Amino acid sequence: MTKKGSMPNFETIDEYIENQSIDAQTKLNEIRSIIHDVVPGVREILNYKVPSFVLVDGGKRDQQIMMAAYEKFIGFYPFPTTMAAFSEELKEFKVGKGSVQFPLSQPLPLEVIKKMVAYRKNELMNDLNQSQV
Repeated sequence: MTKKGSMPNFETIDEYIENQSIDAQTKLNEIRSIIHDVVPGVREILNYKVPSFVLVDGGKRDQQIMMAAYEKFIGFYPFPTTMAAFSEELKEFKVGKGSVQFPLSQPLPLEVIKKMVAYRKNELMNDLNQSQV
């Protein structure tokens, strides 16, 4: 968020994005578009007051990908296993166990994001298939 203080409660992801800086809006919309391209029919919700994308039907928090706007970066939260799988591709960015920070001053690594979303979706589908055996 670019504003100081507690995070406002937004009603929709559109409202969340509209209340960010122009640079953040552009990047959030790019990520959102990638997620929709990779996971057609993905369900959007606000979770922890940030845009979240439910990758599997009835998906809990660990079955979602989240994103959030901050003053100088976009936080992208694809899950720790995805972060581990893409550690080499993300080495130029600040990363955490389950997150990466994409600076607003740099272009997004669109192909890497696309691969990360596909990886996480496939991982979840494999987990679901294994649990049904």
